[in-house]
Amino acid sequence: MITSANFFEPRKCLREPIPEIAEAAALLSQAVDAHLAGLARNAEQLIVAADIGAVRNWTTSLMASPSASADSPNYQRVRVVADAPRVLAKADRVPARMPTVSERAQILERDGYHCVFCHTPVIEPEIRKRLTHLYPATARWGSTWDDCHAALLCLWLQFDHVLPHARGGTNNIENVVITCAGCNYGRMSKTLDEVGLLDPRDRPRLVSDWNGLARLLA
Repeated sequence: MITSANFFEPRKCLREPIPEIAEAAALLSQAVDAHLAGLARNAEQLIVAADIGAVRNWTTSLMASPSASADSPNYQRVRVVADAPRVLAKADRVPARMPTVSERAQILERDGYHCVFCHTPVIEPEIRKRLTHLYPATARWGSTWDDCHAALLCLWLQFDHVLPHARGGTNNIENVVITCAGCNYGRMSKTLDEVGLLDPRDRPRLVSDWNGLARLLA
């Protein structure tokens, strides 16, 4: 229960991950193994099993506007910070919004394939596009969130600026971290202080054997 006393208590992430996220990631991993073993039907069944409604609800509670999701106000908490950097005009922002290919590789090497905030396992867009190409009917990726596979939406790897690009943040690799879609879209151009988040760079990296299903491209 969120009360006025702890509403802006510093927190590691916008919302703690639910067990179904790990379940969905494991199912996608099994689907990739089945595909690589030539078991396309099994792979498709596993992809369907990973399309878990609770995972979609978790993600959209962070990504959707408070007016579009009854759960969003519980997690998208924004406060006024007097000395916060102002939102810059587009002409005053760093011209290149995203890091280069080389910089992205360095960030992935440093952070691994987990969101630095909530530790959700993540998948690069190239992997998701490959799965969608191989299994378009089940690894779906449509024009709306409801038309996207729940796990692929949740595990969508993002390069997120700790100090937002719109607030003067640069593409220096010290300012860019790996996040899931929910944590990135849930914060957008707000600073860590404005949403009451602890700086993830002050915590040790999560070490695991999850590599973003990279073997699918290999």
